[in-house]
Amino acid sequence: MVVDVALYTLLHQPRRLKLPAQPIPRGASLEDITRCLFDDRLNERSFRQVAQSCYYPAARLFLDLVREQGLRMALGFTLSFVRQAERWEPALLELLRELAAEEGVEIVGTDPYHSLHCLIDLPGFTMRMRWMADEIERIFGKRPTVTDTTEMCMSASIYDALDAAGFRGTFIEGCPRLMQWRSSNYLYRYDDELPGVFEIKMPPRTRRSSTKTSERDRLGPPYTSLPMNEHAPCLLVRHQELSADVGLRFSNSAWSGYPLYADTYAQWIAQAQGNYVLLAWDFETFGEYHASSSGIFEFMRALPNELRRHGLAIRTPGELIENYADEHAYHLPLPVQPVTCTDVYGPDSLSSSGPQRDLLQLMHDVYNLARLTENPDVLDLAIWLAQSDHLHPLHWPAPQLADSVAPQEWRRLGVGGLLWERRQVYLNALHALEPYLPTRLMRQKSPLKAPRRKSALEQEQVEVLVRKR
Repeated sequence: MVVDVALYTLLHQPRRLKLPAQPIPRGASLEDITRCLFDDRLNERSFRQVAQSCYYPAARLFLDLVREQGLRMALGFTLSFVRQAERWEPALLELLRELAAEEGVEIVGTDPYHSLHCLIDLPGFTMRMRWMADEIERIFGKRPTVTDTTEMCMSASIYDALDAAGFRGTFIEGCPRLMQWRSSNYLYRYDDELPGVFEIKMPPRTRRSSTKTSERDRLGPPYTSLPMNEHAPCLLVRHQELSADVGLRFSNSAWSGYPLYADTYAQWIAQAQGNYVLLAWDFETFGEYHASSSGIFEFMRALPNELRRHGLAIRTPGELIENYADEHAYHLPLPVQPVTCTDVYGPDSLSSSGPQRDLLQLMHDVYNLARLTENPDVLDLAIWLAQSDHLHPLHWPAPQLADSVAPQEWRRLGVGGLLWERRQVYLNALHALEPYLPTRLMRQKSPLKAPRRKSALEQEQVEVLVRKR
């Protein structure tokens, strides 16, 4: 039976594209290009709505739980969220700073913009993650040592990049494709000096005793621990099913576990086999994905005491590493192809989704063109355009998440129209950024503005002057 449980929640808001795609005049300034690409009006409206339904009440709830019930938890912030909070809800950012300052709260470092940078440019991603740690420390006063990649994307090379960036731990998804027969409830490391395949008998499996359909929990440790690099980052595995019980299914009246109460949930966690259970949710779970009328806030308020009543200690991710890294960390072979927590709409689905593959290729093209410009502001713009949110389809797998992903303005476009307009955004960006290439800038008078094209009349006048000469 597990003895520890860790709670992690992520705050992220995307910088939504302006759809339908806006034409961008050739030679436009970076400020004008940005205004044509991103919909600030929609972003502000969405952020303020979620702030009222979720961010303010959930932040106050967690602050009360940390102070009154001794809750220990981890918070992750994307800089995409922070920049919007600074601009539109500074009071919210101050409230979150107050929460982050509590001793029982650990700050997790995430991909700054929740982008697919790790799939496009690993050296650039490594430097960006170091920069992110500096920014998060400046804003919240704590330097993250544990990180969370976009959609918990992980591969052997991404692991190496996070190691080079200096993190001591990272989250991964406990999906079967990654874990195979292994349990999610142990600490892991990846070591390229160890063999990738072990001839070991698979441990027996059992079902969690409950009235709901659940994943099969594995019994016993994965195998005898082997000597590994003690300085390599630890892999903290999210328990997929138990996390989804709250993150996705809590307000689903058709679910066999509905309604879910804190004592039942704590019992499910306590019956899991292993060392610990890691629960990870979007912050929007509380009040946005599940409305306050669903009982989600009352559920969360009761959960810490129920966990303790069932003999579970609440830890931060860093404390799990301290407790288990030395003697109870096991080797986990990591694949070459990245694996994420999303099988439906994330990078995993690109192999079967032509339109998403096309959009990802356009992200690559815009990013590579931005690298060629050698302009850091252009590169920053390209990374904003590489947000994973821009790949999410119109048809979301969980109905309660649909409004967050596809605003009403976009739904009128339909699935096909949405994909076409997104593709056009990237094509427009490519053409708009071409004048910023160094070879083009050498021919321009202004370093930031492309030359104006001559009209047909002006061109004819030039040709007449040339003939007279």
